[in-house]
Amino acid sequence: MDEQTVSKPGLGRVALLAAFLLAIVHQYLFYGKMPGISYPIFVVLFYAFMLYFAKEQLRKQTWFSYVWMVSIFLLSLTYMLFGNWFFFALNIVVIPVLILLHMTYMLSYRKPAWSGLALIGAALEHLFPQSLRNWATALRLLRRGKGGIPNERKQVLMRVLIGLLISVPLLLIVISLLSTADGVFSQLLEALPRIFDNISLGDWIFRGLWVLLLGLFMFGFVWGFVQSKSYIRTPLVSEFDAMGQKLEAAEAGDDGIGLDDPVIITTVLTAINAVYMLFVSVQFSYLFGAWDGILPENSTYADYARSGFLELILVTSINFAILLLSLLAVRKAGGILKRVIQLLLYILVLCSMVMLYSAYSRLTLYEEAYGYTYIRFLVHAFMIFLGLLLVLAAVRISREPFPLLKCYIVLGLLSYVLMNYIGMDHIIAQQNIQRYEASGTLDAGYLAGLSADVVPELIEFSKQEKGILDEALRSRLSYRTQPKQSWTSFNLANHRERRALAEYFAGEVIQK
Repeated sequence: MDEQTVSKPGLGRVALLAAFLLAIVHQYLFYGKMPGISYPIFVVLFYAFMLYFAKEQLRKQTWFSYVWMVSIFLLSLTYMLFGNWFFFALNIVVIPVLILLHMTYMLSYRKPAWSGLALIGAALEHLFPQSLRNWATALRLLRRGKGGIPNERKQVLMRVLIGLLISVPLLLIVISLLSTADGVFSQLLEALPRIFDNISLGDWIFRGLWVLLLGLFMFGFVWGFVQSKSYIRTPLVSEFDAMGQKLEAAEAGDDGIGLDDPVIITTVLTAINAVYMLFVSVQFSYLFGAWDGILPENSTYADYARSGFLELILVTSINFAILLLSLLAVRKAGGILKRVIQLLLYILVLCSMVMLYSAYSRLTLYEEAYGYTYIRFLVHAFMIFLGLLLVLAAVRISREPFPLLKCYIVLGLLSYVLMNYIGMDHIIAQQNIQRYEASGTLDAGYLAGLSADVVPELIEFSKQEKGILDEALRSRLSYRTQPKQSWTSFNLANHRERRALAEYFAGEVIQK
């Protein structure tokens, strides 16, 4: 491994220096500061760092890779544009995971195949063993750089050090004399220590560790792609490879008896569909008439809305898992049995869509009765997403070459980006305001507790309704009254909120 790690010492030292510089930028952007415009800036810098030093490993890019990259950048921009706390917290995990998988997809020597789920295994390999082993490479590069200093330069450095040691007592004497001679100079010297009053030694130690560890990690990460070591068997990777082998064996038509056996799947689908068709026939008696007052006996709107929608979503999710497993059996079956399984799968998809619609309508009734919240909005979005997954699976039932997994990944990426940009707080606020106009019922505390994205709309609503939200908005005003933050934490939604509140509550000063 020593020969491998020193094959590019010049590039390695530059990459190590760039990694530490990027780590310094990272601690400047994020240490003690909320993410804002700093997040997309760092994402761009990190991509530039990775793609420059690992450019020889970069594969030919496809539309899929570009969609992935643009999605990551759009998600990073949400920290600058929006103030929704849910996606603010969730993206802290989602964006690094997407970046890790994307880097592996573009640069890994393993060339992971989607059908074997090897991408996840390769990503974990590069995150841990490939990265950590190159920490030793970084130390070797530093040691070689230190050992390569010519003897003449060492003598010059030694002389500089001796000169500095001699200068210390002389400087003490000279400074003492000058401060006595000039009062202004003396005041300047007295003010210098105050600069360091707010800087603790522990703070600098933590910053140093931040830069050191992050710099080593980023060098190890990029160098793990530049000079990869082949790990034939590791516990994590072998587990994913084993899953991949099972899937490939099923697709190749392995005759072993398993859960994906065509006869077993046909039996399971027949039994399940019989129950589902009975359930759907009962649902149709009142599902499409609930809006006109046609409900189950002894059931109110609230009872109908509360009951069952979560269970229906869980059942639909189970159906989706059965559907994916059954798709493997379609390849193994032939003749009449294959057509029977395909028919049963279409029935399963149809019943699942009816269940989703039933759950969707129940939740809509529940929202009309009790209001609109983050959780209820997200459940709505999940049901729509699950419905789209079922539609894609239905396409795959009769078209075996259809790239289902890749379509799921693209759909998942685009759906998640859309959820970040759709304006969840705006929709929730508008629906609650419309509900108030129709029924006169309003949860003012919840409405005023939405993110900064909707504060201008809430101010306009409060104006129209004679200050119905003024008390809650005034509490936001006092919360937002704070010293000016660093430019790295700039967020457009928070900026608009502070300005709108300042204009609305004239005479109450917000420090800008």
